[in-house]
Amino acid sequence: MKIIVDAMGGDNAPLEIIKGAMLAVDEFDIDEIIFTGDEKKIIACAKENNITLENSRIVNCTDEIAMCDDPTSVLREKPDSSMAVGFRLLSDGEGDAFVSAGNTGAITVGATLITKRIKGVKRPAIASIMPSAEKPFLLMDCGANAECRAEFLYQFGLMGSVYMKNIMKYEDPTVALANNGSEETKGNALVKEAYELMKSAPYNFIGNIEGRQIPFGDADVVVADGFTGNLILKTYEGAAKVLMNSVKKAFYKNTLSKLSYLGVKSGFDEMKTQFDYKEYGGAVMLGVKKPVIKAHGSADARTFKNAIKQAVWFLQTDLIEKIEEELKDENKNTSGKN
Repeated sequence: MKIIVDAMGGDNAPLEIIKGAMLAVDEFDIDEIIFTGDEKKIIACAKENNITLENSRIVNCTDEIAMCDDPTSVLREKPDSSMAVGFRLLSDGEGDAFVSAGNTGAITVGATLITKRIKGVKRPAIASIMPSAEKPFLLMDCGANAECRAEFLYQFGLMGSVYMKNIMKYEDPTVALANNGSEETKGNALVKEAYELMKSAPYNFIGNIEGRQIPFGDADVVVADGFTGNLILKTYEGAAKVLMNSVKKAFYKNTLSKLSYLGVKSGFDEMKTQFDYKEYGGAVMLGVKKPVIKAHGSADARTFKNAIKQAVWFLQTDLIEKIEEELKDENKNTSGKN
């Protein structure tokens, strides 16, 4: 498989991106990494840090999309950016998947308008694997669609369920709708309408889920509009950091607490791993024709390697084909009811 990598996207580009990509080549069954970006900078960075660019090639680009740029710049102002070129290579079949730690809005625009949607998908969505007290769950949408219609949320549940079945190997993943109460009558007009649609969905819809229950792993897929989902994501990440820092500070308070730490170190290390966002590296764009992975903007080498791992999982499980099949079956069932 060939993975296209935006070498210039993210806070730590190009060094951590290059390092992460080369770690992925060593660990996964990847035939070639195709870097898009400033060729001189990429080669110089690799040379300065003694990185051998094995099984890779570079497609030179003259522009870069910054985190503060308008998302449509991937199409208009900066068509020769590392991100825009990467999307075109993916669309043209030069590579099998695209991974970038760049501007989220630009990735959404590029994935939707250059890579294109799967037939039948109303809106692609950003889906993030999140930790919980029990097991990982999928949160979507995490920011691609700030405003949604009820049918979008219904379809997010469908795509999320397919992802968890095939990528995470959950036999019958439960799907819940993020809401301010568990009762069917709670929520705004959008959530109430989505609830009615999801009640008859072909996936395992279990109703509404309140924010406080999400960290307990009460649902395998949590569905929300992009505005709400992004708030949940950022709050979750911030709370996890505060918790970890507070626990660490408590153990380093004095000599006795440091000695106590030795007795619980293994358990604490397991907890850190369980709630470490770097384990999955980023989010996937579900609903587009080819695998697009949004790595964390602050990704280090390990995080970016794990983002590439998500692309590998996509390709190994033929996830896009499975989403297409589910949509065809759903359309048939819907047509039969009319």
